Amino acid sequence: MKKALLILAFLVLLFTGLQAQTQHIFNSKHISKADTVWVFTPSDYNSNPTKAYPLIYMLHGWSGNYHQWNDIMDCQKYADRYGFIIVCPDGLYDSWYINSPANKQSQYTDFFFQDLMPFVSKNYRTENKNTFITGLSMGGYGALYLFEQKPELFRSAGSLSGLLDLTTYWNIYEINQVLGIKDQVSGTKLLNEFSVTRHAGKIAKAGKEIIFTCGSSDPFYDINNDFRLKCDELKINATYIISPGAHNYEYWKSAIGFHFDFFEKIIKAEK
Repeated sequence: MKKALLILAFLVLLFTGLQAQTQHIFNSKHISKADTVWVFTPSDYNSNPTKAYPLIYMLHGWSGNYHQWNDIMDCQKYADRYGFIIVCPDGLYDSWYINSPANKQSQYTDFFFQDLMPFVSKNYRTENKNTFITGLSMGGYGALYLFEQKPELFRSAGSLSGLLDLTTYWNIYEINQVLGIKDQVSGTKLLNEFSVTRHAGKIAKAGKEIIFTCGSSDPFYDINNDFRLKCDELKINATYIISPGAHNYEYWKSAIGFHFDFFEKIIKAEK
């Protein structure tokens, strides 16, 4: 890969038997900080050199990092159980996975589509038609936001406890700083522009299935209910699962299986 586009600064390979976990550190012109990406391959990956695998990107929440998902669920076990390549990028604490209008050195969407996805496609044996994305909280927002931008690159997408409408929490979690707004009124246009719920029509137009889940005691519960109503209005093929839980690791650990089962079912339905 051209140095101007992407510098692979560091590579660590960890092998346990046939299990492989790889950490890549990227320096990109699109973001000001190095981004660590943790990739988990299924246990039979090295013993099947011609086999391609479905792929899932898993995005962490606000203030988290690339190993948050592994702390929650043990990504290697899920890679082995479902036969997915799992990619966990770092959202750089509070990038919100968007191209910031206020900071030209925080263009995360460009990093994701122009740097990360091509690198993974080139260096791992993936089934391009079976590429999925999901995430928690900020990452749940990010997964559906990125899906809305380029739905043709994904088979499906999901969100756990996602903040799918930014307007209510505009001055929390650094949203106002990332968007560069001073108050809710003057920032209405940008808040609407970057809110997933406001652009659900893009998902409807793509005609693809999605899944989103939320705990019944989550502070974002009402926002997810509003998104369900929008999906119903636009006739989006969406699976919405509410289960007991709050905005925490315990809930996300209990709910992530719904997403893997959902994506696995989509793949099996075609066979």
